[in-house]
Amino acid sequence: MALSIGIVGLPNVGKSTLFKALTNKQVDIQNYPFTTIDPNVGVVAVPDERVDALALMSGSKKKVYTTIEFVDIAGLVKGAAEGEGLGNKFLANIREVDAIAHVVRVFDDKNITHIHNKIDPAEDIDIINTELILTDLETVIKRLEKSEKETKSENKKALSELAILKKFKETLNSNFMIYHSIIKSEEIDLAKELNLLTAKKVIYILNVSEKQLADGWQTDDNLLKAINGREYVVLSTPLELILSEATQDEKKEYLTTFNIKESGLDKLIKQSYRTLGLVTFLTTGEDETRAWTAHIGDPIPKAARAIHTDFEKLFIRAEVINWKTLLESGAWSVTRSKGLLKTVGRDHIIQEGDVVEIKI
Repeated sequence: MALSIGIVGLPNVGKSTLFKALTNKQVDIQNYPFTTIDPNVGVVAVPDERVDALALMSGSKKKVYTTIEFVDIAGLVKGAAEGEGLGNKFLANIREVDAIAHVVRVFDDKNITHIHNKIDPAEDIDIINTELILTDLETVIKRLEKSEKETKSENKKALSELAILKKFKETLNSNFMIYHSIIKSEEIDLAKELNLLTAKKVIYILNVSEKQLADGWQTDDNLLKAINGREYVVLSTPLELILSEATQDEKKEYLTTFNIKESGLDKLIKQSYRTLGLVTFLTTGEDETRAWTAHIGDPIPKAARAIHTDFEKLFIRAEVINWKTLLESGAWSVTRSKGLLKTVGRDHIIQEGDVVEIKI
């Protein structure tokens, strides 16, 4: 399952530094807009202590973590929806991702210019959101005009989607993102079909200075209102870049200095997984311990497609145990002798942390 997160934001907010820290890829982070024109792509592992613990228990030769693809998309500017600053190209790149990581500049640095010459995170969020809304409005109006023509010939699909499109148009004209109004499954399906930007899941990345981080910086009411209930992560991109290049001992020392338990990037990667509505299940043995990805609510045969596409069709049954129970037992064979293994059929819904053995 190839999952992708698009890193967006205004120019000079720290996107490329974040991306470099995420992937340790060399990207141009010079201090001027449009440094990054073609999107850079990097795949990063999702930190998972369960893989480490189970691999140790099983004596696995290999450990394999789940991954997320991050796409560094060049800085949007006001007017991007009308093509300003190569805006159309950048907005097209956003359409291809599963979710958006919106980097917001909170830090103040006289050596790094702000495109609007002032630090106002709430306003910056509003600028980006407005560009996404305007782009989606153009898409919805085009489809609406097409559907209205098709309803004259009593096209059933056009008739059913007309009311949804009118709702989308009203939402966007009210300067709201589509995700606020999506409730029914047919609305979700149409938003996906149209690839609407404002229907995508969003995580805000609040990029603070190292001093602000050390001082325990907190969001204010204005910024929380702009975030509007979405998930957010507070981090400092220069610190994250240092941490990404540090040894484990150095990393622990830095985390202690800033009184934080884990890096902002680890938080972001984990949060991205949760935001996309995903669960992780595991397999373990002498050859490898591996984390696999499924969607919340997937029955086990569908989840097993991650292991092999034929497994859904050939599935007979599976043995399942929670990873903690397995670790406490010390070995797969012990859990079987103690009757702790659960044998499940096709109707079992895969759960976060299930360790499975599929029978086909």
